[in-house]
Amino acid sequence: MSRDRAVAAAPAKNGRTGDTGTAERSAGPLTDGPQPPPERPLRSYHSYIGGRDVAGEGWVYTVSAGSLLEDVFTSVSLKRALERDPDPGSAAARHPYVVGRVAVAGDDGCEAALEAAAAAAPVWAAVPLERRMSLGPLFRRQLTRRREEFLDLLVAEGHPLRLARWQLSGLMEMYGPESCAWYRQCMHTEFRHAGRRLIVHRRPDGVVCLNPPQNAPGPSAALAMLMLMAGNAVVVRAPRSIALSTMYVVRELMAPVLREAGAPPGALGAVCGNPGRMIDQWLDSPLVDDIFYIGGTEEGLRLEQRCVAAGKKPVLELAGNDGLVVWKDADLPLAAEAIAEAFYGSGQICMVPNYVLAHPDIAGALLTEVARAAHEVRPGHPGEEDVLLSPVRRSERFFALLRQALDAGAELVCGGHRMEADGTRSDTGVFLEPTVVRVDGLARARALDMVRRETFFPLLPVVVAEPAEDGPLLERFIDFLNTNEYGLRNSLWARDDRVVEAFVRRVANGGLLKVNDSHIGFLPCLPTHGGTGLTGGAHGEGNYPILKTSHVQGVSISPGAGPRATVFGV
Repeated sequence: MSRDRAVAAAPAKNGRTGDTGTAERSAGPLTDGPQPPPERPLRSYHSYIGGRDVAGEGWVYTVSAGSLLEDVFTSVSLKRALERDPDPGSAAARHPYVVGRVAVAGDDGCEAALEAAAAAAPVWAAVPLERRMSLGPLFRRQLTRRREEFLDLLVAEGHPLRLARWQLSGLMEMYGPESCAWYRQCMHTEFRHAGRRLIVHRRPDGVVCLNPPQNAPGPSAALAMLMLMAGNAVVVRAPRSIALSTMYVVRELMAPVLREAGAPPGALGAVCGNPGRMIDQWLDSPLVDDIFYIGGTEEGLRLEQRCVAAGKKPVLELAGNDGLVVWKDADLPLAAEAIAEAFYGSGQICMVPNYVLAHPDIAGALLTEVARAAHEVRPGHPGEEDVLLSPVRRSERFFALLRQALDAGAELVCGGHRMEADGTRSDTGVFLEPTVVRVDGLARARALDMVRRETFFPLLPVVVAEPAEDGPLLERFIDFLNTNEYGLRNSLWARDDRVVEAFVRRVANGGLLKVNDSHIGFLPCLPTHGGTGLTGGAHGEGNYPILKTSHVQGVSISPGAGPRATVFGV
């Protein structure tokens, strides 16, 4: 669901190492600039294939994204030095800004991971459901134990601390007792009829290959546990550009849980490699059953076609363009607080609000509240407690979208400039101000790209509807949501029960509808991902990975009814 995002973050606070050992460090910056943070052991992960570590064909290094704010010259120098010389004993590899490294797998390593998964899949599928379902509570316990370490690594990769906690909260709900009980119910249900035992259960698809996104690869890799609970074997691709958290999740959070549950070697594998080359290999391999792809819409929809042609199930998590509706009787301060979630991570999160539909009676008061809330969303070092904005690497598109809207008559409410980490405006700042634009009229709103498409910037259009009676206006709001080409999440702020019921009954677009609540908050049993249209492809819906990577099977067990009586009813 993520596209290209720039990251800046603090180095990890903890110094735990991976199972594959550490490299010694020597202090000392490469320049005479600001002194780097204290030394930490270097995380180092090989490919994980068949339950063991396998050497790769090179290494990719993770440099603390926070160093880009502290000393950009040293950070760039480190990246270049490590590309030239990946030796763990080199001065660059031993620099405290370097957080860890992951081995790069070649074609042989990727094939070996698929072969190991194919060997493990039937063995793991035959394990009783109750034992497989135990993975959920075990994984949640592991997340709790390693909570601070997990958060530190996400911050080191560029997630503001508060958003790292938000991602962790999503995983805790996903693997919480209420959700796991619901998964169990969906996976196996029994009935009695005319002396027969009738079973409706779900069977695993087989070998699932997971392609996480670049903006949240570690938390997305944790979705693999649900696929394993379904009885699948899973191969995870660690993105080359930001591989460390993915390998950490697989090696240090998931692998111990699988060993405790007695899963066969090969049930879970992880390799880092080129995305296009590896996906081609998955498509060509007769061992692969499903490809779970999280990424951009254009690439994902092309992949969907290729999967179908190759006889594989595509499971897609693509872009979002979420709508948030504010009715005339809404609690405006709370609605504005939810609207401000649009700016979290600088809008580089697929499930934040992307546009607002405002009732004309409260539009002015709402915009005042939204501007106030937007002003409180601040930039800074991601390790700081109250930071919610992330740097934006390429901002040309942001200014083009803004200019298009203003040229078409939209009004700039707040924002619209670059700024530095301390919040001061600057032509060279790496942050963008939370920006709110007023667009008058539903009729012309979709002519603007910032309304029609996901922008992935801290840029929010508030569309103020033309004055009308509430009945026709309600119809127009619902139609606007349902005709969105995307369909991830929608939310509504309204007190009138008739308005709420109309949205619940008639808004069919999207995988999730929230009413008078956080747009991005996680809740038990409800999907964290998934949607319709350009968000989920031809078979898009609320995405529960345990269900998406399994298929329904019906079973009837009779004590010996006569076939003719069964067929003809006599």
